[in-house]
Amino acid sequence: MGFSSGGGRSGMSEINVTPLVDVMLVLLIIFMVTAPLIQQGVKVDLPEAKAQAIEEKDSDLLVLAIKADRSMYIGDAPVSLEELEEKLKHNPKAQKQKELHLHADRSLDYGFVVDVMARVQNAGIPAIGMITDPVERQMKDAKPAKGKR
Repeated sequence: MGFSSGGGRSGMSEINVTPLVDVMLVLLIIFMVTAPLIQQGVKVDLPEAKAQAIEEKDSDLLVLAIKADRSMYIGDAPVSLEELEEKLKHNPKAQKQKELHLHADRSLDYGFVVDVMARVQNAGIPAIGMITDPVERQMKDAKPAKGKR
């Protein structure tokens, strides 16, 4: 038999990096998938350009309306920003459904609307639906009247 001198097996002089690369790629994929789920913030499903109409079964949901002057209404009842969270915590309809429709004026700044949405979530309502005008209505409102200049 042709053993090398020293009577033992000779060790490999090169490291096989293929398993290391495989493990690193799997870890990279895991981090890429889980990183967006870890982010903190208010969950918002942004509407697309053409929104579908609200179904009849959803029309009985509680609506939080915010006017351009930042006045807010739960249904028809006025509410201030400071008491919003507390009123929603003690509203049996909101706590039962755990969902709310938000109808905010387009002239409101983004930070204010996000603050309202955070307060709604702090009140224990995780699902917030954004109500928008249909595209056809927006297009009709944007068209100038014919014959007038």
